[in-house]
Amino acid sequence: MVSAKKTRALTLRDVSEASGVSEMTVSRVLRNRGDVSAATREKVLTAAKTLGYVPNRIAGGLASQRVNLVAVVIPSLANLVFPDVLTGISAELDDTGLQPVIGVTHYSPAREEAVLYDMLSWRPSGVILAGLEHSAASRAMLESAAVPVVEIMDTDGEGIDTVVGISHREAGRMMAAEIIAAGYRRIGFLGTHMPEDHRAKKRLAGFEEALSEAGMALEAREFYQGGSSLAKGRELTQRLLSRAPELDFLYYSNDMIGAGGLLYCLEQGYDIPGRLGLAGFNGVDLLDGLPVRLATTDARRFDVGRRAARIVAGKETRPEDGRLSLSPHFIPGGTIRARRA
Repeated sequence: MVSAKKTRALTLRDVSEASGVSEMTVSRVLRNRGDVSAATREKVLTAAKTLGYVPNRIAGGLASQRVNLVAVVIPSLANLVFPDVLTGISAELDDTGLQPVIGVTHYSPAREEAVLYDMLSWRPSGVILAGLEHSAASRAMLESAAVPVVEIMDTDGEGIDTVVGISHREAGRMMAAEIIAAGYRRIGFLGTHMPEDHRAKKRLAGFEEALSEAGMALEAREFYQGGSSLAKGRELTQRLLSRAPELDFLYYSNDMIGAGGLLYCLEQGYDIPGRLGLAGFNGVDLLDGLPVRLATTDARRFDVGRRAARIVAGKETRPEDGRLSLSPHFIPGGTIRARRA
């Protein structure tokens, strides 16, 4: 169950009480001023980080107010997924007087901590950030922010305030069901190494669960590190099919590498979708320009951004349980056979 957030922002007094030193000393440490011993400095910084305290950078006359900014924290600007999310957020904030300000984490928990610390110090009116997995320090800051916090893109887990997105586990199960219903049986998976790609990890878990329930299992896997690209998709596909030529379906963790794989297979003369089926994930616009449209899942990115912004702006009531789960849509394209009767 997702619980409502605290309504009171932390103060210097909270840090003072937690660290056992005066408010003046706390202020000196956090402003990096004054002669303070290393031991006292460490005690104050540890207390502040544990509590999630963030200094207020607004000028003194405005110190009790919020600025008309919404902090939007995403892992990447290069990923084709996030422009649609940002477009949805912007569309809903246009008539509210609130302005989105974007921070990028590069999929790094430490970078997310730094971005949140800086953005929260300006006392935004709300926070929208991608994902449910955060460091203890990031979570403490978000829990203590005393503003609406909406975690987006994923509903498989516990949120801090409100979560808006799709169930990636269910999206994986949905794709497995479509592949099985189309009569494919020898399936391979291609995707990123997943220490920080939590949503892809959940999709793969759901995919494998559904295969297992049908008495099947993945026959081969190919993983990569770094960014997604058409070239990476071609390379992975060539490598996997060279090692496991008997596969009759390839499931990609995203559309970018799936599109690269599709181009490779067409060049090699594979009968698609007869001999070999393929599917990706996200439903990005890139697929509209392919010779054959890749089967994929629409993750509702624009709607996710729009609904998150509506909640932050007060246009839409926060769900009672703090969870707004949208349904992913399967898009068959031309790379999967029709369901068998």
